[in-house]
Amino acid sequence: MNFIEIAKERQSCRSYDPTREVEGEKLEAILEAARLAPSACNGQPYHITVCKGKTAAEVAKATEGRGINRFVGQAPILLVISERPCTVLPGLEDKLAENDWRSIDIGILSAYITAEATAQELGTCIIGCFENDRIQELCGLAAPVRLIITLGYAKEGAPLRSKKRKALAELVTVMAE
Repeated sequence: MNFIEIAKERQSCRSYDPTREVEGEKLEAILEAARLAPSACNGQPYHITVCKGKTAAEVAKATEGRGINRFVGQAPILLVISERPCTVLPGLEDKLAENDWRSIDIGILSAYITAEATAQELGTCIIGCFENDRIQELCGLAAPVRLIITLGYAKEGAPLRSKKRKALAELVTVMAE
């Protein structure tokens, strides 16, 4: 599968087959893609906590507090992405201090995770609404949780939805001399 095919296939999965476990080699490939994701100054200011079983079920409950994300508990794996301090190369502290690159780096990390999961024929959904304190407690984390990514096989027959995106002309301006 090339990248455009992955981009066309990837969608937010909200209907998982809870009876199908994710194979270890597929999870390893996804985590390896995450490890290879670029980040500012190669600082990788994040940590991934892989939640399965009872821990995943409890983390899922901590995403449903506002009456949303009822599907999260169907996913056999939840990837909890927490923040770590930014690492800046010596001598660049002053030049890079204006930006906190962590959100950008976590976004790139999430794109790598979801793209590789799609290549592995797995579904994902990026969850941004959850009870941070409860998930930190469940996962033994001192740092804030920024995202949770559900991971698993989509239920049989789950349709590929058409993409609703802006036209390229609305997103791109080409500047020439």
